[in-house]
Amino acid sequence: MRQTNILEIIQTLGPITGNQIAEKLNLSRAALRSDLAILTMSKLVSAKPKVGYYFTGRDLQQLNTMSFDAILIADTLSSPIVVRENSTVYDAIVTLFTEDVGTIFVVSEDNFLEGALSRKDLLKAAMGGKNNNDLPVNIIMTRMPKIILTTPEESVLSAAQKLLYHQVDALPVVKIIKEGETTKYQVVGRFTKTNITRLFVQLAEK
Repeated sequence: MRQTNILEIIQTLGPITGNQIAEKLNLSRAALRSDLAILTMSKLVSAKPKVGYYFTGRDLQQLNTMSFDAILIADTLSSPIVVRENSTVYDAIVTLFTEDVGTIFVVSEDNFLEGALSRKDLLKAAMGGKNNNDLPVNIIMTRMPKIILTTPEESVLSAAQKLLYHQVDALPVVKIIKEGETTKYQVVGRFTKTNITRLFVQLAEK
């Protein structure tokens, strides 16, 4: 029923953003992610960055297949787990286990990506014999350009292929910002194997 309501709103008011749809239904944007993903996968609606969702005109009775490359990272991402670049290794270890994640990202005060820390990185540091309360994370973190990125506009399929090919368990979701000749990456989320599993479960339940 909710997907029907969403489809009616998009048909009547599209193009319309996910936030505007959520306001019409008095729901949060996060609550609509799976519904919008299914409608996009089924190709009843499509979406364009900075424009919104619009009705494709397809007849529901004509649908035979669904394509995962139609679901965007923006519809499935999780909140980023980060530490500041001036944090210590001890701070990072506490964050990793408190948040129960496999990878955390190191950001500047302006939330721009500086590095990434895996469980393996922190384990090596913990066993290195140094005082982790004094050791800064920028000594052990992986730096750009060795960090594999994704963006809200990338498809779930493409990002999942990156996870498998590069054998990592998380990708930072970034907004790319150009400042003259400098490119910066503002961290807006994370995409992990858990996000993929959750998407499968949501689709199965629907």
